Amino acid sequence: MPNTFETLKTYKHIFFDLDHTIWDFESNSQRALQQIFEEEKLGEQGVPAFEEFHDTYKPINNKFWAKYHNGYASKEEVRLKRFSDTLLTFGIQDSALAERMAESYVTLSPKMTTLFPDALEVLKYLQHKYGLHLITNGFAEAQRVKIENCGLKSFFEHIIISEEVGTQKPDKQIFEIAMHRASTAPDECIMIGDNMNTDIRGAKNAGMDQVYFNPKKQRVLESVTYHIASWLQMKDFL
Repeated sequence: MPNTFETLKTYKHIFFDLDHTIWDFESNSQRALQQIFEEEKLGEQGVPAFEEFHDTYKPINNKFWAKYHNGYASKEEVRLKRFSDTLLTFGIQDSALAERMAESYVTLSPKMTTLFPDALEVLKYLQHKYGLHLITNGFAEAQRVKIENCGLKSFFEHIIISEEVGTQKPDKQIFEIAMHRASTAPDECIMIGDNMNTDIRGAKNAGMDQVYFNPKKQRVLESVTYHIASWLQMKDFL
């Protein structure tokens, strides 16, 4: 069970995940994919509807990201094969189309600007009380575009991107790099993220307290320092 909000601890630095925590990945990705679906006229090529395309794409995309995180797929394989494999599911074998879709996605998606409700308000509230930092897995160019386009850059003293530092969450090394850059130690830090493995277990392994951001209110069996369903709940203990 998470600590009660009355059991407060003084922190000096807060580390945030980006995708699915601040930047609403699901909404932004879906908008980009729908635009690509329409531009490429996939409905005229044998894909029944965008919803079916999207439902097919999501697990394929997750599969390739899992391979990438485990060292079994390259950046380029993730970028391209999630689209070529999705198209193949609908009987479309067109490498040029898959390449166009892959290029369009990495261009369009990071430019989407939907954040989770109250994220900016709470960042402004926290900014003058703590050192704020980002630790994010992902492709550096895309993550930098997201941060810039959403007006997030000014909130964070340090932005640590896995591709730039050569290690990724949940490896405790990326948390140690982040703490070193912030000139801090684990007992002064707390990590906020949506992923039980990469964010929460990764932070635990590095000796940091954790906030599990769980807007869908899924059942949690593992112990975490704090458990929240909305950004505004951070004001209860930070």
